Amino acid sequence: MAYVIAFAGKGGTGKTTIAALTVRFLIEKKHKPVLAVDADSNSCLNEALGVPVHATIGGLREESLAKIRSGAERPGGMSMEQLFDYQVQQSVIEARGFDLMVMGRPEGPGCYCAANNIIRKYTDKLSDKYPYVVIDNEAGMEHLSRRTTHKVDLLLIISDPTQKGLQTARRINSLVDELALDIERRELVVNRISDDNFDKLKNVSGGLPFENIFNVPDDENIFNLDLEGKPVFALPSGSIAVKTVFGILDSCRIP
Repeated sequence: MAYVIAFAGKGGTGKTTIAALTVRFLIEKKHKPVLAVDADSNSCLNEALGVPVHATIGGLREESLAKIRSGAERPGGMSMEQLFDYQVQQSVIEARGFDLMVMGRPEGPGCYCAANNIIRKYTDKLSDKYPYVVIDNEAGMEHLSRRTTHKVDLLLIISDPTQKGLQTARRINSLVDELALDIERRELVVNRISDDNFDKLKNVSGGLPFENIFNVPDDENIFNLDLEGKPVFALPSGSIAVKTVFGILDSCRIP
């Protein structure tokens, strides 16, 4: 079975950037293939990883429903389930050192539950083929209540240096317990904050229910790369964000 690393947190905390840096860490340090899963309906992990998206789970589901309604013929006498299974596996984006599966946004209105269930099913199905799986979840806590995040070895809860971000982190931590999710280890990472300000934040936070709390200083390189539309793989190895995130992951003792 794969070692699964998942991400959660309030929107705008830099969760996707750290998820992409985690993919880079696993490629460079572990030298084994990674399945990256963008489980956010507002897909942007591909941009952080520097690969284009040619198909999404949400889009494929809409296409399948349209074919069912129209009574369109299916190739080779395949059932709709078989055809969809084939399409999903063909939609996986292959890149150097990692593959990427994207949930995407369904075209129609309504709940994302179906797309979430599909991404969970195929994450489980494909994870047997990879030593590592990295799941970038949508902001907030709905993915936990819908149990998109499950059977996780390491959950990194990402916060920005605000009380709202930390309060969301507390709620996510509590929800994991309430739902009895199968998560082996949880860590809190406060993003874009200096060491000095991190110490101040911890002193006024009223206590945080995490054994380990890490911080990632602000890195102007990330801002510049984002403006240029370049992925985090273009960050220099000496970048403070790369060095810090790699150090955090080393301390987590990922096998």
